[in-house]
Amino acid sequence: MMLIKDFLDKGVIMHTKETLIKDLQNMGLTGREAIMVHSSMKSIGEVDGGADTVVDAFMEFFEEGLFMTPTHTWAQMGREYDTFNPVTEPACVGIIPNVFRKREGVVRSLHATHSIAAYGKEAEEFIRGEENATSPCPPGGCWDRLREIDAKILLLGVTHGRNTYIHSVDEVLGIGDRLTDEPTPMHIVMPDGSIKDVDMYRHYNRVLKTGAFSDCFDKMKEAFYDLGAAKAVKFGDADCILCEARKIFEVCEKFFAIEETCIIERGELPQEWWK
Repeated sequence: MMLIKDFLDKGVIMHTKETLIKDLQNMGLTGREAIMVHSSMKSIGEVDGGADTVVDAFMEFFEEGLFMTPTHTWAQMGREYDTFNPVTEPACVGIIPNVFRKREGVVRSLHATHSIAAYGKEAEEFIRGEENATSPCPPGGCWDRLREIDAKILLLGVTHGRNTYIHSVDEVLGIGDRLTDEPTPMHIVMPDGSIKDVDMYRHYNRVLKTGAFSDCFDKMKEAFYDLGAAKAVKFGDADCILCEARKIFEVCEKFFAIEETCIIERGELPQEWWK
């Protein structure tokens, strides 16, 4: 078993809970914010205690705020595997959400494909009602509420291609060609053990012929930076993007009003749209 000294001798930085909390402070955060974190554990580098330490740092720092991660299950849920149990079903979005969702005091929303885990101020109220969702990020749902509470979004070692919130912007603005024509029947195990049936529309774009079109969100990256909707920050070794949910919405709304299909059909966006 290697000790911190061994890593230092090799010139490798070993991150700890304390250094990671310092990184959060260096982002200008106070710990009282509401924040959604999309993450790549590998990007952080060597952490003493691994993903458990990362989760410890976030939960301790945001004890007076609201800390959230996606706990998506869209990768496995479908017509054959169609029952979502929020207690036992693993998330398909990495190790940090899967460690976090099992922690004491953490609650998980009842969305069949795009659930979130939340801890802190008014967490239970924030996730309420998601069992009634029939699309990934419906208006009034958890993802839309990030804008309402002026939440931050931290893309930890990942790009806007993993920024689920932009799917919410699509749905709130009614952008066309983002969902399947027909829903997929699914089932949700409710807290009392009963089963709730739900017809869930999935992400799909007919031009790209795929539901995995979120990589197109990166075409707005420079505009998000220039218009103050996002800034570059660090967490451990990871290059990160700290976003303002409300401002992300405003930038997207501006672009989609000019050309609704711009991020799908254009190779890049004209800088004169925002410069």
